[in-house]
Amino acid sequence: MSFYVIIRGPLGCGKTTVSKILCRVLNAEYVSFDNVLEDNGLDKENYAFTAEDFIKANAIVLDSAQKWLNENKIVVFDGCFYFKEQIKHLEENLSGKGYTFTLKCSLNTCIKRDSSRAKVYGEQAAKEVYLLVSKFDYGIIINTEDKTEKAAANEILSHLPER
Repeated sequence: MSFYVIIRGPLGCGKTTVSKILCRVLNAEYVSFDNVLEDNGLDKENYAFTAEDFIKANAIVLDSAQKWLNENKIVVFDGCFYFKEQIKHLEENLSGKGYTFTLKCSLNTCIKRDSSRAKVYGEQAAKEVYLLVSKFDYGIIINTEDKTEKAAANEILSHLPER
C-alpha cells in the first residue's frame, strides 16, 4: 500500500529526525523541501517566501514522488510548509492517500534544539520560521515538546495504515 506523509513544523521541532526515522521504519522515500528550495535557488533571504515559491518546489518533486507512489512506495515529505496552498497543491497533484502532521513545541524549545545542531540557523531564524509556521495548523497535531524524536515518530506511526 502506497501513501505519502507530510511532516511540517517550525525549525527545531524535530521534523527531519522524525521524517528520517519514519523513512527507515516504513522503507519510504524521503523528500526534503529545505534541500529542494536551496538546490533550486528558491530559498529566500529574510524568509520572504511566497506560496508560489513553494509550489515551484512541489513541481520539482511531483514526478519523482508520483513515480514512487505508482511503484507502491511510501513517500515522506519534510518541510516547514508555511502556506496551506503548498500542502493543498501536493494533495491535488498526487494520487493516493496522504497524511499530514504538524509537529509543535514551544519557541524556546525550537531555539534550544537549533543551538545544539551542527548547522545552527540562529535565534532570529527560529523566531521567524516559528511565526510563519504557527499561522495555521494542518492535519494531525503532534506535540514534540517533551518527547524524543522516536516517541514522536511512533505517535505518527499509530495514525498510519498497517504495513
